[in-house]
Amino acid sequence: MKTRILFVIENLYFGGGERAFAQIINGLDKEKFRIYVACSPCGIFPQRIKNSAELIPLDLRRGFCRAKISQLSRIMKQHEIQVVHSQGGRADFFARIAASKARVAAVVSTIAMPVEGYQVGVFKKVIYMILDRFSERFVDRFIVVSEALKKRLMERHRLAQEKIIKISNGIELQQYYQRSEWAAKIKAEFNIGPTVYLVGAIGRLVWQKGLAYFIQAIKEIDVKYSAQNIKYLVVGEGRQKEALQRQAENLGISDKVIFCSFRDDIREILSALDILVLPSVLEGQPVILLEAMATGKAVVASDIEGVNETVLDNQSGLLVRPKDPSLLAEAIVGLSRDKDKRDQMGKRARKIVEERFDIKEKIKQHEMLYQSILTKKLGAI
Repeated sequence: MKTRILFVIENLYFGGGERAFAQIINGLDKEKFRIYVACSPCGIFPQRIKNSAELIPLDLRRGFCRAKISQLSRIMKQHEIQVVHSQGGRADFFARIAASKARVAAVVSTIAMPVEGYQVGVFKKVIYMILDRFSERFVDRFIVVSEALKKRLMERHRLAQEKIIKISNGIELQQYYQRSEWAAKIKAEFNIGPTVYLVGAIGRLVWQKGLAYFIQAIKEIDVKYSAQNIKYLVVGEGRQKEALQRQAENLGISDKVIFCSFRDDIREILSALDILVLPSVLEGQPVILLEAMATGKAVVASDIEGVNETVLDNQSGLLVRPKDPSLLAEAIVGLSRDKDKRDQMGKRARKIVEERFDIKEKIKQHEMLYQSILTKKLGAI
């Protein structure tokens, strides 16, 4: 008999967390699991999973109300859900309380970013933290993507070590590789010459990604290093997009920076890049980092928790102090002038992903976790 599992997610955007959830949903053994997903029917996420799960429309945008809990509880009872797996502040709270009411056997939460790291006002953040702490008691296991997150949950949330499981993000290795025709296509689309170095940042345009420091670094490269043969690509959507565009305009570098919206051809864009830049100030474990490494790209990234567990400094990329445009500029220019070093780092990066971040292994770890919780809980009845 198949295990009946319900995934709950607040999919307002399609970022790394949504990408990772879609990987799990699509990858689970359909002979062992019957999968339901409660999410908004709009956007990219439902399209990515529509052939792997039964979609149940759920709008989590309107605050914390009892009606949502009752709705989710009815869904769980109706479909005889055995495992609930949630991700995101609101999704976690609603799913945890509803699962308790519906007496669901196993409750799992993925913590890609603790609620204290959310970009919301002070009052709203306090509410998030109170509700999160209250609902944590109903969770059997918390999944984190890095050791840093595990440590944070243990120290700041006072969660028991045995309740926290590290399962890092993974990547579909066979789908990521360098193709010259993809690179040529992207460069032609943006009118970039074949010999021009292309440096890119890809992700949601929010404060955690530190893209303002990237824009400042571009100005410094332009002034200090007179690097005329470099173009910059910023890919993504988010609330900081207009501010970043104004910043580039005010610094007089609009002609060097290309902003484009969300793209569904990230593999092609990565093929066109010479360097991926990740200037983040706060991360869990960014999926785009794994995608770039799997493509064999050298990266320049902030030396922060969640990133420095993945990138080996001076081996698979360069790590620099966060919030420091000067160091970021120096690292970008140094790699742009040393093709051999970029190539060596790219090869090492690919090998690291092959050894540690194969999505097939990560999916197996999720399957084993679900089954182990069920076996323990049902065996105790």
